[in-house]
This record gives sequence, C-alpha cells and structure tokens, in this order.
Amino acid sequence: MAATMKGPGIFLAQFAGDQAPFNSLDSITAWAGGLGYKGVQIPTWDGRLFDLARAAESKDYCDEVAGICAQNGVEITELSTHLQGQLVAVNPAYDAQFDGFAPAHVHGNPKARQEWAVDQMMKAAKASAHLGLKASVSFTGSLAFPYLYPWPQRPQGLIEEAFAELGRRWTPILNAYEEAGVDLGYEIHPGEDVFDGTTFEMFLDAVGGHKRCTINYDPSHFLLQQLDYLAFIDIYHERISAFHVKDAEFNPTGRQGVYSGYQNWTNRAGRFRSLGDGQVDFVGIFSKLAQYGYDRWAVLEWECCLKHPEDGAAEGAPFIANHIIRLTERAFDDFAGGGSDMALLKRLMGI
Repeated sequence: MAATMKGPGIFLAQFAGDQAPFNSLDSITAWAGGLGYKGVQIPTWDGRLFDLARAAESKDYCDEVAGICAQNGVEITELSTHLQGQLVAVNPAYDAQFDGFAPAHVHGNPKARQEWAVDQMMKAAKASAHLGLKASVSFTGSLAFPYLYPWPQRPQGLIEEAFAELGRRWTPILNAYEEAGVDLGYEIHPGEDVFDGTTFEMFLDAVGGHKRCTINYDPSHFLLQQLDYLAFIDIYHERISAFHVKDAEFNPTGRQGVYSGYQNWTNRAGRFRSLGDGQVDFVGIFSKLAQYGYDRWAVLEWECCLKHPEDGAAEGAPFIANHIIRLTERAFDDFAGGGSDMALLKRLMGI
C-alpha cells in the first residue's frame, strides 16, 4: 500500500540571511519547526547553513546536521543544488550574470566555472547518500534558451546539438547519483533548456532515459506558461521525485501576456504568489499526486511579489498540512460488500 505524502516542508533558500534566526542551521530550523514544518530543504551553496564539501567527505558531519534538525523537530527533505546545476550549462549571453553564482576564483572563466559546478553536483550526490536522502533537486542549465523564440530563424541543428551537449554533461553526474542511490529532480523552469514536458522528454532522451533523471514538480512555472499542470502529473507521475508547493497567477491584459512586457514582478501579467493567494488548483494537484501514490515531500517554495516572506512562511505550513491527503486503507463502500462466491458471480452473469 502506498504511503501518504510527507510534509509540510520548507525550502530555506529564500529565508536564509545574516540576521537571526535565519543565519544558522540551528536557529532557522528551530524557526521552521516552530511554524509547524516537519522538513527543510537545504540550499547547499549557503555556507551559513551547510558545508557541502564537508558533507561529501564526512558521514559524521552529516549525522551532526541531521541531529540539529531533529532537535528542532524537522528532518531534511532534499539538498538543493539549483545554483550549481545552473552552471553546468551556461550560454555565453548569461556569463556575466551567472558568475555571481560561483566563487570569485572562477569568475570570467566559463570552463573553470563549469568544472566547479560539476564537482559541486558530485559532492551533493555523496552528501545526499551520507544523509540517507532519496532525492536531490536542481536545474539543468541552458545552452539554447536565448533562441527560444525562432526569430531570426534558428540555424538547423542548433536545438538538437544543445540537448546532445546537455546529455554529455549530465550523464556522468546522473551516474554518480545512481551510484549514491539518489534521484536528481530537475525543476522544470523557464530560463532552463528544460522548461516544459516536451523539453523534459528531449533531455531524457539525451541522457539515455536515465533512471535518476526525475522531476521536481512546481506548478507555478506551468501556470505562467499556460500549460495543463494537472495533465502533466498524469503523463509524468512516474518521474516526479520532489514537489515544490508554490502559487502563481496569470492575469493577461490588453497590454501584456505570457512574456509580461519586461515589467517587474509586481506589474507582470504572470506573478508568483504566496500559497492560497494565486490561481493554482492545489486541491487538484494533491489529489492527483495521492492518486498516483506520491509519498515524498511537499515543500513550500516561497516567492511572492507582495506578501512579507515571514507571513508567507507562517501561512504555508497549515496550508500544505490541510491539503495532504491521508490515504484510505479501505474502499468507502466496503460496508456493503460481501465475500467472493464463484457460483454467485456466474449466476449474476448468467454463465
């Protein structure tokens, strides 16, 4: 029998800071536990909370980290390598912007930056194994995204070669996650080359259908693209290994639509919102995931253009808890049933 989904969890990246209680693993997990969260997703690039290099080398350190979390009433849901995964594949158009995701000694050196990112991904596989985790979450990066809208016409073969190169870069990393026994859930996200179901299938083909190539499901990115995010679960549920619970709204006007006119987040037709303030059908999503036996974590990723983050976090825990469906152990009409009687079955069918 499938187990019930775990949660609520919270992704700590948007809350970490230099002021207490957000500046250490102990204090931020105590804060999260006090709000009712049962799990925390840890950003591996934030040294205030986590030392990835040490975690990759030391099981004792990982036990210490897990112990700190447990003392505060939470467990680790996944390790996040979104920023490092982004740097596995970077189109030169984004070099200057994405240098900020990497340490200073590789700035201005795309080859060294990519090598650093791959090493980070490998370390996260080992750290996840030391922590006993089933999944990690990341981004694919992008080589082709600047050519998303085909004007001027894309040179023939550009997209095919971009995905072939993604496959060459990611396959050794996915092999390391297989060795560690950990799924790598890619957040399907505009800005990445893998931003919808079609591109996920292209990427999956490029990595040879790798069993560890999975999905961090986040409906907010699908709503802003006007993609059917419930049908997405029907199609890809076997590959969903993680779940970011994030809300969004899409309000097209006579002036802007999906591309939102270069406006800031407040003035965009498509906006991220705190849970319950947007348009995402979470009743439908949690029902679909329960239907297919999703038994991993539901993790709040807070991003909102209006609400204060601490208010969003406080509201998020009960919101997720109220949507998790505890799976039934029997059919609702069992009371009216009877035992199986072959003679009766044949008589009912006239055979």
